[in-house]
Amino acid sequence: MTYQNISSQYQNYRRIALIVIHCSATRCDRDFPVEALRHAHVHGRNFADIGYHFYITRDGVIHCCRPVDHIGAHARGWNDHSLGVCYEGGLDEHGRPADTRTIDQKIALIALLRQLRRDYPDTRIMGHRELSASVRKTCPCFTASKEYQDL
Repeated sequence: MTYQNISSQYQNYRRIALIVIHCSATRCDRDFPVEALRHAHVHGRNFADIGYHFYITRDGVIHCCRPVDHIGAHARGWNDHSLGVCYEGGLDEHGRPADTRTIDQKIALIALLRQLRRDYPDTRIMGHRELSASVRKTCPCFTASKEYQDL
């Protein structure tokens, strides 16, 4: 089932006001496939499954993770009315925060965000670090609200 089919079934199920962009905080020179993300969330964080709704691997593949009608586990205090989108990466070869999105990821992210904005036209797009002053993270390592303000 494609994202479009899943989304259209549930877009009125819960009110979505925000799309939060994340990075996986993994080094760009090491693979972190969706299976590794699932293992980290289930076994490392005791989540039922991946906390994000979507995960974009370096090859630009969009993985549907948590159904959009389920509350995410990606941004404490914001999960009830948001969707979480994460890209693989966010750390350079030395483990420092960096925007490591590949061209494929950038293209896939724009396509996904355009579809989500069609499905949820009143949403705002923000990076995890932009949610509040108390968020002390660099995630997603770029200013998502500015980059996607015209979507």
